[in-house]
Amino acid sequence: MKLNYKRTVLIGFAFMSILAFWQFYDQVIPYILENIFGLTTFAANAIMSIDNILAIFMLPLFGAISDRTRTPLGKRTPYIFFGTIAAVILLVILGFMEESRSFWGFIICLMLLLVTMATYRTPAVAYMPDVTPKPLRSKANAIINLVGYIGGIFATVVMMFTLRSEKSASGETVYAEDQSFLPVFFIIAGFMLIAVIVLVLTVKENKLLAEVEIDDFSAQDANKGQKLPKSVFRSLVLILESVFLWFMAYNAVTTAFSRYCVNVWGVDLGVSSGFLLTATVSAIIAFVPLGFFSGVAGRKKTVLLGVILMTVCYTIAIFIKEQTPLMYLIFGLVGVGWAAINVNSYPMVVEMSSGSDVGKYTGLYYTFSMAAQITTPLLSGFLIDHLDWGYSTLFPYAVIFSALSFITMLLVRHGDVKPAPKKSAIEYIEGDD
Repeated sequence: MKLNYKRTVLIGFAFMSILAFWQFYDQVIPYILENIFGLTTFAANAIMSIDNILAIFMLPLFGAISDRTRTPLGKRTPYIFFGTIAAVILLVILGFMEESRSFWGFIICLMLLLVTMATYRTPAVAYMPDVTPKPLRSKANAIINLVGYIGGIFATVVMMFTLRSEKSASGETVYAEDQSFLPVFFIIAGFMLIAVIVLVLTVKENKLLAEVEIDDFSAQDANKGQKLPKSVFRSLVLILESVFLWFMAYNAVTTAFSRYCVNVWGVDLGVSSGFLLTATVSAIIAFVPLGFFSGVAGRKKTVLLGVILMTVCYTIAIFIKEQTPLMYLIFGLVGVGWAAINVNSYPMVVEMSSGSDVGKYTGLYYTFSMAAQITTPLLSGFLIDHLDWGYSTLFPYAVIFSALSFITMLLVRHGDVKPAPKKSAIEYIEGDD
Protein backbone atom coordinates (compact mmCIF):
# COMPACT_ATOMS: atom_id res chain seq x y z
CA MET A 1 0.00 0.00 0.00
CA LYS A 2 1.16 3.50 -0.79
CA LEU A 3 -0.26 6.76 0.49
CA ASN A 4 -1.57 9.10 -2.20
CA TYR A 5 0.04 12.33 -0.97
CA LYS A 6 -1.60 14.66 -3.50
CA ARG A 7 -5.06 13.36 -2.67
CA THR A 8 -4.39 13.53 1.07
CA VAL A 9 -3.27 17.15 0.75
CA LEU A 10 -6.45 18.01 -1.17
CA ILE A 11 -8.62 16.30 1.45
CA GLY A 12 -6.78 18.42 4.01
CA PHE A 13 -8.16 21.56 2.35
CA ALA A 14 -11.37 21.10 4.33
CA PHE A 15 -9.41 21.13 7.60
CA MET A 16 -7.35 24.06 6.32
CA SER A 17 -10.55 26.04 5.76
CA ILE A 18 -11.79 25.20 9.26
CA LEU A 19 -8.54 26.13 11.03
CA ALA A 20 -8.37 29.44 9.16
CA PHE A 21 -11.79 30.28 10.57
CA TRP A 22 -10.95 29.27 14.16
CA GLN A 23 -7.67 31.19 14.14
CA PHE A 24 -9.58 34.29 13.07
CA TYR A 25 -12.40 33.57 15.52
CA ASP A 26 -10.12 33.13 18.55
CA GLN A 27 -8.14 36.29 17.87
CA VAL A 28 -10.67 38.81 16.54
CA ILE A 29 -14.10 37.93 17.96
CA PRO A 30 -13.22 38.37 21.67
CA TYR A 31 -11.66 41.74 20.86
CA ILE A 32 -14.82 42.86 19.05
CA LEU A 33 -17.03 41.65 21.92
CA GLU A 34 -14.99 43.50 24.56
CA ASN A 35 -13.81 46.62 22.73
CA ILE A 36 -16.48 47.26 20.11
CA PHE A 37 -19.57 46.12 22.00
CA GLY A 38 -18.26 46.80 25.51
CA LEU A 39 -18.79 43.38 27.10
CA THR A 40 -16.92 42.38 30.23
CA THR A 41 -14.13 39.84 29.91
CA PHE A 42 -16.30 37.28 31.70
CA ALA A 43 -19.22 37.82 29.30
CA ALA A 44 -16.95 37.65 26.26
CA ASN A 45 -15.32 34.45 27.53
CA ALA A 46 -18.75 32.93 28.16
CA ILE A 47 -19.76 33.62 24.55
CA MET A 48 -16.43 32.31 23.27
CA SER A 49 -16.98 29.03 25.14
CA ILE A 50 -20.28 28.32 23.39
CA ASP A 51 -18.54 26.70 20.42
CA ASN A 52 -16.96 24.09 22.72
CA ILE A 53 -20.30 23.41 24.41
CA LEU A 54 -22.03 22.99 21.04
CA ALA A 55 -19.20 20.71 19.91
CA ILE A 56 -19.80 18.20 22.72
CA PHE A 57 -23.31 17.52 21.45
CA MET A 58 -23.17 18.32 17.75
CA LEU A 59 -19.87 16.77 16.64
CA PRO A 60 -20.84 13.19 17.61
CA LEU A 61 -24.37 13.74 16.25
CA PHE A 62 -23.31 14.92 12.79
CA GLY A 63 -20.50 12.40 12.69
CA ALA A 64 -23.04 9.60 13.12
CA ILE A 65 -25.52 11.21 10.71
CA SER A 66 -22.86 11.57 8.01
CA ASP A 67 -21.96 7.88 8.49
CA ARG A 68 -25.46 7.02 7.25
CA THR A 69 -25.61 9.62 4.47
CA ARG A 70 -25.52 8.48 0.85
CA THR A 71 -25.68 11.09 -1.94
CA PRO A 72 -24.21 11.53 -5.44
CA LEU A 73 -21.57 13.76 -3.81
CA GLY A 74 -20.69 11.15 -1.17
CA LYS A 75 -21.37 10.97 2.55
CA ARG A 76 -18.97 13.64 3.89
CA THR A 77 -18.77 16.05 0.93
CA PRO A 78 -22.34 17.41 1.17
CA TYR A 79 -21.79 18.50 4.78
CA ILE A 80 -18.40 20.03 3.98
CA PHE A 81 -19.56 21.84 0.84
CA PHE A 82 -22.96 23.16 1.88
CA GLY A 83 -21.79 23.73 5.47
CA THR A 84 -18.92 25.89 4.21
CA ILE A 85 -21.21 27.88 1.91
CA ALA A 86 -23.58 28.58 4.81
CA ALA A 87 -20.67 29.47 7.11
CA VAL A 88 -19.18 31.85 4.52
CA ILE A 89 -22.51 33.66 4.05
CA LEU A 90 -22.96 34.00 7.81
CA LEU A 91 -19.36 35.18 8.24
CA VAL A 92 -19.88 37.97 5.71
CA ILE A 93 -23.15 38.98 7.38
CA LEU A 94 -21.34 38.91 10.74
CA GLY A 95 -18.83 41.40 9.36
CA PHE A 96 -21.64 43.75 8.33
CA MET A 97 -23.26 43.40 11.78
CA GLU A 98 -19.98 44.47 13.39
CA GLU A 99 -19.55 47.33 10.92
CA SER A 100 -23.04 48.66 11.68
CA ARG A 101 -22.52 48.10 15.44
CA SER A 102 -25.64 45.93 15.65
CA PHE A 103 -25.02 44.01 18.88
CA TRP A 104 -27.99 41.63 18.78
CA GLY A 105 -27.58 41.12 15.05
CA PHE A 106 -23.93 40.23 15.68
CA ILE A 107 -24.76 37.81 18.52
CA ILE A 108 -27.59 36.04 16.65
CA CYS A 109 -25.45 35.69 13.52
CA LEU A 110 -22.49 34.46 15.59
CA MET A 111 -24.62 31.75 17.22
CA LEU A 112 -25.90 30.59 13.81
CA LEU A 113 -22.33 30.56 12.52
CA LEU A 114 -21.10 28.42 15.44
CA VAL A 115 -23.93 25.93 14.90
CA THR A 116 -23.12 25.77 11.19
CA MET A 117 -19.41 25.16 11.83
CA ALA A 118 -20.32 22.30 14.19
CA THR A 119 -22.38 20.55 11.51
CA TYR A 120 -19.46 19.81 9.20
CA ARG A 121 -16.34 19.67 11.34
CA THR A 122 -16.66 15.96 12.09
CA PRO A 123 -17.47 14.97 8.47
CA ALA A 124 -14.43 16.99 7.34
CA VAL A 125 -12.11 15.16 9.76
CA ALA A 126 -13.70 11.74 9.11
CA TYR A 127 -13.09 12.08 5.36
CA MET A 128 -9.43 11.06 5.62
CA PRO A 129 -9.85 7.72 7.46
CA ASP A 130 -12.77 6.89 5.15
CA VAL A 131 -10.49 6.78 2.13
CA THR A 132 -7.15 5.84 3.71
CA PRO A 133 -6.12 2.25 4.55
CA LYS A 134 -5.63 1.80 8.28
CA PRO A 135 -1.83 1.31 8.34
CA LEU A 136 -1.36 4.64 6.53
CA ARG A 137 -3.63 6.82 8.64
CA SER A 138 -0.93 8.24 10.91
CA LYS A 139 1.06 9.44 7.89
CA ALA A 140 -2.11 10.82 6.34
CA ASN A 141 -3.15 12.51 9.59
CA ALA A 142 0.28 14.16 9.80
CA ILE A 143 -0.24 15.66 6.34
CA ILE A 144 -3.81 16.69 7.17
CA ASN A 145 -2.56 18.51 10.29
CA LEU A 146 0.21 20.22 8.33
CA VAL A 147 -2.21 21.43 5.65
CA GLY A 148 -4.66 22.52 8.35
CA TYR A 149 -2.03 24.62 10.10
CA ILE A 150 -1.34 26.39 6.80
CA GLY A 151 -4.90 27.70 7.08
CA GLY A 152 -4.19 28.96 10.59
CA ILE A 153 -0.96 30.61 9.42
CA PHE A 154 -2.80 32.24 6.50
CA ALA A 155 -5.38 33.74 8.85
CA THR A 156 -2.62 35.03 11.16
CA VAL A 157 -0.73 36.65 8.29
CA VAL A 158 -3.92 38.25 6.95
CA MET A 159 -4.66 39.75 10.37
CA MET A 160 -1.08 40.96 10.73
CA PHE A 161 -1.17 42.88 7.44
CA THR A 162 -4.82 43.94 7.45
CA LEU A 163 -5.41 45.04 11.04
CA ARG A 164 -3.49 47.97 12.49
CA SER A 165 -2.26 47.80 16.08
CA GLU A 166 -1.45 50.52 18.58
CA LYS A 167 -0.42 50.84 22.23
CA SER A 168 -3.14 51.40 24.80
CA ALA A 169 -2.75 53.71 27.80
CA SER A 170 -1.64 50.68 29.86
CA GLY A 171 1.02 49.79 27.29
CA GLU A 172 -0.82 46.75 25.93
CA THR A 173 -0.88 46.15 22.16
CA VAL A 174 -4.46 46.48 20.85
CA TYR A 175 -6.16 46.93 17.49
CA ALA A 176 -6.56 50.52 16.30
CA GLU A 177 -10.01 51.91 17.14
CA ASP A 178 -10.68 53.70 13.85
CA GLN A 179 -10.28 50.74 11.49
CA SER A 180 -12.78 48.46 9.78
CA PHE A 181 -12.68 44.71 10.43
CA LEU A 182 -14.85 44.04 7.36
CA PRO A 183 -11.95 43.30 4.93
CA VAL A 184 -10.70 40.53 7.24
CA PHE A 185 -14.16 38.95 7.36
CA PHE A 186 -14.24 38.96 3.53
CA ILE A 187 -10.73 37.55 3.09
CA ILE A 188 -11.23 34.68 5.55
CA ALA A 189 -14.63 33.88 4.03
CA GLY A 190 -13.13 33.87 0.54
CA PHE A 191 -10.25 31.62 1.61
CA MET A 192 -12.65 29.14 3.21
CA LEU A 193 -14.83 28.99 0.11
CA ILE A 194 -11.96 28.62 -2.36
CA ALA A 195 -10.31 25.85 -0.32
CA VAL A 196 -13.48 23.76 -0.21
CA ILE A 197 -14.35 24.37 -3.88
CA VAL A 198 -10.89 23.08 -4.82
CA LEU A 199 -11.53 19.97 -2.69
CA VAL A 200 -14.95 19.27 -4.21
CA LEU A 201 -13.73 19.77 -7.79
CA THR A 202 -10.58 17.67 -7.47
CA VAL A 203 -11.61 14.78 -5.19
CA LYS A 204 -14.67 12.70 -6.04
CA GLU A 205 -15.62 10.95 -2.83
CA ASN A 206 -17.83 8.16 -4.21
CA LYS A 207 -15.34 7.26 -6.92
CA LEU A 208 -12.54 7.27 -4.39
CA LEU A 209 -14.39 5.00 -1.97
CA ALA A 210 -14.98 2.55 -4.79
CA GLU A 211 -11.28 2.51 -5.64
CA VAL A 212 -9.99 2.04 -2.11
CA GLU A 213 -8.85 -1.47 -1.17
CA ILE A 214 -12.12 -3.24 -0.45
CA ASP A 215 -10.46 -5.68 1.92
CA ASP A 216 -9.59 -2.80 4.19
CA PHE A 217 -13.24 -1.97 4.79
CA SER A 218 -15.56 -4.84 3.90
CA ALA A 219 -14.53 -7.03 6.80
CA GLN A 220 -15.19 -4.16 9.16
CA ASP A 221 -18.55 -3.26 7.67
CA ALA A 222 -19.65 -6.76 8.60
CA ASN A 223 -19.19 -5.75 12.24
CA LYS A 224 -21.32 -2.63 11.90
CA GLY A 225 -23.89 -2.33 14.68
CA GLN A 226 -22.25 -5.03 16.79
CA LYS A 227 -20.83 -4.30 20.22
CA LEU A 228 -17.09 -3.96 20.50
CA PRO A 229 -15.32 -6.85 22.23
CA LYS A 230 -14.72 -6.00 25.88
CA SER A 231 -10.96 -5.68 25.44
CA VAL A 232 -11.36 -3.30 22.49
CA PHE A 233 -14.02 -1.26 24.30
CA ARG A 234 -11.71 -0.97 27.31
CA SER A 235 -8.93 0.34 25.07
CA LEU A 236 -11.34 2.82 23.48
CA VAL A 237 -12.37 4.15 26.90
CA LEU A 238 -8.75 4.39 28.03
CA ILE A 239 -7.59 6.31 24.97
CA LEU A 240 -10.55 8.70 25.21
CA GLU A 241 -9.65 9.26 28.86
CA SER A 242 -6.07 9.92 27.73
CA VAL A 243 -7.30 12.47 25.18
CA PHE A 244 -9.24 14.25 27.94
CA LEU A 245 -6.26 14.25 30.31
CA TRP A 246 -3.56 15.54 27.95
CA PHE A 247 -5.91 18.26 26.68
CA MET A 248 -6.52 19.21 30.33
CA ALA A 249 -2.77 19.74 30.70
CA TYR A 250 -1.93 21.38 27.38
CA ASN A 251 -4.90 23.75 27.15
CA ALA A 252 -4.42 24.93 30.73
CA VAL A 253 -0.91 26.04 29.77
CA THR A 254 -1.85 27.69 26.47
CA THR A 255 -4.85 29.46 28.04
CA ALA A 256 -3.14 30.85 31.14
CA PHE A 257 0.47 31.26 30.04
CA SER A 258 0.18 34.95 29.09
CA ARG A 259 -1.04 35.74 32.61
CA TYR A 260 1.63 33.42 34.05
CA CYS A 261 4.27 35.58 32.36
CA VAL A 262 2.86 38.71 34.02
CA ASN A 263 2.25 37.26 37.48
CA VAL A 264 5.26 34.94 37.92
CA TRP A 265 7.94 36.45 35.70
CA GLY A 266 6.74 40.06 35.83
CA VAL A 267 7.12 40.58 32.08
CA ASP A 268 4.87 42.04 29.35
CA LEU A 269 1.93 40.04 28.01
CA GLY A 270 3.54 39.95 24.57
CA VAL A 271 6.40 37.72 25.80
CA SER A 272 4.10 34.70 25.99
CA SER A 273 3.21 34.84 22.31
CA GLY A 274 6.82 34.17 21.29
CA PHE A 275 7.01 31.00 23.38
CA LEU A 276 3.61 29.73 22.23
CA LEU A 277 4.52 30.47 18.61
CA THR A 278 7.66 28.36 19.08
CA ALA A 279 5.49 25.42 20.16
CA THR A 280 3.24 25.86 17.12
CA VAL A 281 6.13 26.12 14.64
CA SER A 282 7.93 23.08 16.08
CA ALA A 283 4.70 21.07 15.90
CA ILE A 284 4.23 22.01 12.24
CA ILE A 285 7.81 20.98 11.43
CA ALA A 286 7.42 17.69 13.34
CA PHE A 287 4.06 16.52 11.95
CA VAL A 288 5.27 14.69 8.84
CA PRO A 289 8.50 13.19 10.31
CA LEU A 290 6.49 11.89 13.28
CA GLY A 291 3.93 10.39 10.90
CA PHE A 292 6.72 8.34 9.32
CA PHE A 293 8.33 7.58 12.69
CA SER A 294 5.08 6.10 14.00
CA GLY A 295 5.03 3.77 10.99
CA VAL A 296 8.28 2.28 12.31
CA ALA A 297 7.91 2.55 16.09
CA GLY A 298 4.13 2.16 16.30
CA ARG A 299 1.43 4.68 17.20
CA LYS A 300 1.20 3.87 20.90
CA LYS A 301 4.95 4.17 21.53
CA THR A 302 5.06 7.46 19.61
CA VAL A 303 2.19 8.85 21.67
CA LEU A 304 3.82 7.72 24.93
CA LEU A 305 7.11 9.34 23.91
CA GLY A 306 5.20 12.54 23.19
CA VAL A 307 3.51 12.45 26.60
CA ILE A 308 6.83 11.81 28.34
CA LEU A 309 8.44 14.72 26.49
CA MET A 310 5.65 17.11 27.44
CA THR A 311 5.57 15.96 31.07
CA VAL A 312 9.33 16.45 31.43
CA CYS A 313 9.06 19.94 29.88
CA TYR A 314 6.22 20.94 32.22
CA THR A 315 8.28 19.65 35.17
CA ILE A 316 11.37 21.69 34.19
CA ALA A 317 9.17 24.79 33.74
CA ILE A 318 8.09 24.58 37.39
CA PHE A 319 11.61 25.54 38.49
CA ILE A 320 12.10 28.43 36.05
CA LYS A 321 11.19 31.56 38.01
CA GLU A 322 12.17 34.22 35.49
CA GLN A 323 12.14 34.75 31.74
CA THR A 324 14.93 32.84 30.03
CA PRO A 325 15.76 31.76 26.43
CA LEU A 326 15.65 28.17 27.76
CA MET A 327 11.84 28.45 27.57
CA TYR A 328 12.06 28.59 23.77
CA LEU A 329 13.68 25.14 23.82
CA ILE A 330 11.11 23.88 26.34
CA PHE A 331 8.16 25.09 24.30
CA GLY A 332 9.76 23.80 21.11
CA LEU A 333 9.91 20.33 22.67
CA VAL A 334 6.34 20.71 23.95
CA GLY A 335 5.30 21.34 20.34
CA VAL A 336 7.08 18.18 19.17
CA GLY A 337 5.41 16.16 21.93
CA TRP A 338 2.02 17.60 21.06
CA ALA A 339 2.55 16.74 17.39
CA ALA A 340 3.47 13.14 18.32
CA ILE A 341 0.20 12.83 20.25
CA ASN A 342 -2.04 14.46 17.66
CA VAL A 343 -0.67 12.60 14.65
CA ASN A 344 -1.41 9.21 16.22
CA SER A 345 -4.19 9.47 18.82
CA TYR A 346 -7.03 10.17 16.39
CA PRO A 347 -6.04 7.29 14.05
CA MET A 348 -5.94 5.00 17.10
CA VAL A 349 -9.53 5.91 17.98
CA VAL A 350 -10.92 5.36 14.48
CA GLU A 351 -8.86 2.17 14.20
CA MET A 352 -11.44 0.61 16.52
CA SER A 353 -14.35 1.66 14.30
CA SER A 354 -15.78 -0.15 11.31
CA GLY A 355 -15.60 1.38 7.86
CA SER A 356 -19.19 2.57 8.31
CA ASP A 357 -19.01 4.43 11.62
CA VAL A 358 -15.81 6.46 11.37
CA GLY A 359 -17.84 9.65 11.85
CA LYS A 360 -19.29 8.37 15.12
CA TYR A 361 -15.83 7.62 16.53
CA THR A 362 -14.48 10.92 15.22
CA GLY A 363 -17.27 12.62 17.15
CA LEU A 364 -16.32 10.72 20.31
CA TYR A 365 -12.71 11.86 19.96
CA TYR A 366 -13.76 15.49 19.69
CA THR A 367 -16.29 15.18 22.50
CA PHE A 368 -13.56 14.27 24.97
CA SER A 369 -11.09 16.86 23.69
CA MET A 370 -13.73 19.61 23.76
CA ALA A 371 -14.93 18.58 27.23
CA ALA A 372 -11.36 19.05 28.48
CA GLN A 373 -11.12 22.46 26.81
CA ILE A 374 -14.27 23.56 28.62
CA THR A 375 -13.24 22.08 31.98
CA THR A 376 -9.57 22.97 32.25
CA PRO A 377 -9.80 26.81 32.18
CA LEU A 378 -12.40 26.62 34.95
CA LEU A 379 -10.56 24.08 37.12
CA SER A 380 -7.09 25.56 36.66
CA GLY A 381 -8.48 29.07 37.20
CA PHE A 382 -10.18 27.96 40.41
CA LEU A 383 -6.95 26.40 41.73
CA ILE A 384 -4.89 29.45 40.76
CA ASP A 385 -7.33 31.71 42.59
CA HIS A 386 -7.62 29.60 45.75
CA LEU A 387 -4.20 28.01 46.27
CA ASP A 388 -1.36 29.93 47.90
CA TRP A 389 0.89 29.28 44.91
CA GLY A 390 -1.25 31.45 42.61
CA TYR A 391 -0.10 31.20 38.98
CA SER A 392 2.81 29.01 40.07
CA THR A 393 0.15 26.28 40.26
CA LEU A 394 -0.04 26.16 36.45
CA PHE A 395 2.83 23.84 35.58
CA PRO A 396 2.37 21.40 38.53
CA TYR A 397 -1.27 21.18 37.38
CA ALA A 398 -0.10 20.35 33.84
CA VAL A 399 2.39 17.76 35.13
CA ILE A 400 -0.33 15.91 37.09
CA PHE A 401 -2.76 15.64 34.18
CA SER A 402 -0.04 14.82 31.66
CA ALA A 403 1.34 12.06 33.92
CA LEU A 404 -2.17 10.64 34.37
CA SER A 405 -2.59 10.53 30.59
CA PHE A 406 0.61 8.48 30.36
CA ILE A 407 -0.81 5.92 32.79
CA THR A 408 -4.12 5.54 30.94
CA MET A 409 -2.37 5.44 27.55
CA LEU A 410 0.03 2.78 28.80
CA LEU A 411 -2.95 0.49 29.44
CA VAL A 412 -4.31 0.80 25.87
CA ARG A 413 -4.01 -2.50 24.00
CA HIS A 414 -5.73 -1.77 20.66
CA GLY A 415 -5.63 0.78 17.87
CA ASP A 416 -1.97 0.36 16.94
CA VAL A 417 -1.40 -0.95 13.41
CA LYS A 418 2.13 -2.02 12.59
CA PRO A 419 3.17 -2.47 8.97
CA ALA A 420 4.35 -5.85 7.77
CA PRO A 421 8.14 -6.18 7.93
CA LYS A 422 10.08 -5.47 4.73
CA LYS A 423 11.77 -8.41 3.10
CA SER A 424 14.86 -6.53 1.98
CA ALA A 425 16.79 -3.30 2.37
CA ILE A 426 15.64 -2.26 -1.10
CA GLU A 427 12.04 -2.20 0.15
CA TYR A 428 12.99 0.22 2.94
CA ILE A 429 14.48 2.59 0.35
CA GLU A 430 11.51 2.31 -2.00
CA GLY A 431 8.96 2.86 0.80
CA ASP A 432 5.37 1.58 0.93
CA ASP A 433 3.71 0.26 -2.18
